[in-house]
Amino acid sequence: MRADDAPPIPAALNAVLLAAAMGAGALCLWTASHAEGLAVRLVAAGVFSYVNNTVFSLLHEATHGVLHPSKRVNNGLGRLAATFFPTSFTLQRAFHLTHHRHNRTDREQFDYLRPGDHRWLKRAQWYAILTGIYWVFVPVGALVFALAPGLLKRLRGTGTRYGEQTGADAYLGRLEEAPGGAIRAEVVWMVAVQAGLAYALDLTLGGWALCYAAFAVNWSSLQYADHAWSPLDVREGAWDLRVAAPVRWVFLNYHYHRAHHAHPQVPWLYLGRYVDERVPRPGFLRIWLSMWRGPRPLPEKAP
Repeated sequence: MRADDAPPIPAALNAVLLAAAMGAGALCLWTASHAEGLAVRLVAAGVFSYVNNTVFSLLHEATHGVLHPSKRVNNGLGRLAATFFPTSFTLQRAFHLTHHRHNRTDREQFDYLRPGDHRWLKRAQWYAILTGIYWVFVPVGALVFALAPGLLKRLRGTGTRYGEQTGADAYLGRLEEAPGGAIRAEVVWMVAVQAGLAYALDLTLGGWALCYAAFAVNWSSLQYADHAWSPLDVREGAWDLRVAAPVRWVFLNYHYHRAHHAHPQVPWLYLGRYVDERVPRPGFLRIWLSMWRGPRPLPEKAP
């Protein structure tokens, strides 16, 4: 499908959803910081883990240029959404488009143990994804790039098994072309927004950490459940996962991931039209539970 043939971008709806989700997220952060009962704080963190995924889904739209038809507005809203992750929009876009380029290649087969893999490293990376530790590397990585960009480049591992197995070579290699000034400005903006929220809402470190820990687990779990055990194909290597409709709505159809990889220029609102019902659609819970058994040996007939 050509970009000209894609459905129209729901720009007004996206803007309203972004404002509503960020407002709801701020309320959850305040509640988790000031509510007296632990149960209320836990509920607030749970709700935050979902509404901040709405923000992330809109950030994801911006990385593909389908959040708003105006490139300037699209990128501006993307930078705003990125502050709630929090990360740099430019970094997120570079890394996400790298994911589309290398999806299910030998640089992104985290679910399979390939010959020569360091098994302990493969499993460490795998369970970091499942437990939400993976999320920590995103904001920390943005801060490190802003303060010491050379450090991330040294972690690239070019020409090593580590660099290929973890995807570090492919992803961190993008930093050589990334606009450092723009990324540093976005990191400053990210810190300013987070600090502004903390000051304006009188957030506690415990309340903030509780909300973001819940978000980390919720967000990170889906980031590979929509690819685990899928075909080893750049475009077809994803699932259109079955999940409860309200959850799919909050995630803005992010579970229709195979449709997204096949048609990345299609806005979230229309992805359901591109789901191929002839292709297996496993449930999210089944895939997620199977992931806890760890990476599997690479199938003998795999390319």
